[in-house]
This record gives sequence, C-alpha cells and structure tokens, in this order.
Amino acid sequence: MKCPFCNSDNTRVLESRAIDEGASIRRRRECADCTKRFTTYERIEQSPIIVIKANGDKEVFARDKLLKSIVRACSKTQLSTLVIDGIVDDVESEIYKVYHREISSNELGEVVMRRLKAADALAYIRYASIFKNFTSLVEFIDEIKELEDSLLGLNYSPNLKEELIDEFIPPKKIKKKK
Repeated sequence: MKCPFCNSDNTRVLESRAIDEGASIRRRRECADCTKRFTTYERIEQSPIIVIKANGDKEVFARDKLLKSIVRACSKTQLSTLVIDGIVDDVESEIYKVYHREISSNELGEVVMRRLKAADALAYIRYASIFKNFTSLVEFIDEIKELEDSLLGLNYSPNLKEELIDEFIPPKKIKKKK
C-alpha cells in the first residue's frame, strides 16, 4: 500500500479491526519513510444492483438517493438519524441478498415502505404518497385507513388518523360574517 503523503511503498500495518459487522476491515498503517500514519479500508466489492424504472430505463442503485428520499419522508418525525441510517442499511442489505442483480423501482419502493411502516406511520404515509402517486384526498384517506387497520393491536396513538390527516390536509380558513 502506497503512503498518501510521500508515495512510498514502504508501509506497515499497525492495527487491523473488523467493522460493519465483519463486512469491512479498517487498517491503521504507518509509512516507514515519512513516519506518517493513515487509515485504509478493505471492503467486499459487490456487483451493482440495477434499478429498473417504471418507464423501462435502468440506473445503478444509489444508496445516497435512497437515503435522501427516506430522510425527506422522515422529516419532522421522532426518528433519529441513527434509526434512518439503520433503515437504509436494512433496505440495501435486503436488495443485495434477495434481488442479486436487478430490482424494479416498484419492488424497491415496497421494501422501503415495509421498513417505514414498522418505524413510523407518518414517514410511511409521506413516502407512500409519493411512491403511489396519490392524486386525490380519497387515496390518502384510504391509505391511512389501511395503515390504521394494519396497526390494530400494536402500540400506536389512538388519534393516528387525525394526526395524519392534520399533517396532510391544511385546516380550512373560516370566513367571518360581517
């Protein structure tokens, strides 16, 4: 391994440790010529997953694009960045394990929605509204009812429907009579 400071090939490993649940190795190295230390990472190279869009176009799966969409859905929720990163890790792990080479954008969206549904109802509805391309209030309400039915028996707010409706439907302005 070449030193990033002086380009010398004369480096040695000081410490190695497994990270990312054994999926990567972090190595601390020292250059014998300039004595500077640096870190390298060794990861398994995975073949890229191709996402097939609804119109048939194909693009390489991008973790950062997935993270951005989930962060947007989770804004103003109680989910921490640690939990959001965990959701992204779980989705990415599942698509690499289950789908191997290609996944449709529809299948990818379903995987994300399953994770969000388990994590936060509001984030789920936000994501579903974009993913399912809601065009009417009826579609929102139907999805909220379906979510409410699936959460029966679980620990959730008894006012879930009202909270979700208040989030997505602005209150009507009441005109005062003169």
